[in-house]
Amino acid sequence: MHLLDWIATYGAWAWVVGGVILLALELALPGGVFVWLGSAAVVTGLVSLVYPLDWAFEFAFFAVLALLAIFVWLRFFRHRIKPTDNPFLNQRASRFIGQELVLDEAITAGFGRVSLGDSVWRISGPDLPAGARIRIVGAEGAVLKVEQA
Repeated sequence: MHLLDWIATYGAWAWVVGGVILLALELALPGGVFVWLGSAAVVTGLVSLVYPLDWAFEFAFFAVLALLAIFVWLRFFRHRIKPTDNPFLNQRASRFIGQELVLDEAITAGFGRVSLGDSVWRISGPDLPAGARIRIVGAEGAVLKVEQA
């Protein structure tokens, strides 16, 4: 009951402060829900500042706004794919798939190494001599899978 007393004492400002706290929680616990709950609370507080409302109606107004905001976010915006200029940013090995190159050292017992850019990568594939042409066909962690080209 302390929460209801606090809301009754501070009225609309309690909603604004609560909304700001929820928005700050979104920074610590990202997931996309607290931003909508916080926005609904801030809007409820601003509406309550302009039109004094009964506390029960404030809760109902907040609930409707929050549910509406979350529904709109889930339905229309959550799964929207954003184009990027660097699609392999945290998938460094994937950017090499499809490239063909010449082996610097032989693949023995299914594993070897190859220089790509400024790094040396571990590769797995059929045993091949140095100088053979290979094609990168996949990646598993930091190991590139290759086949003879």
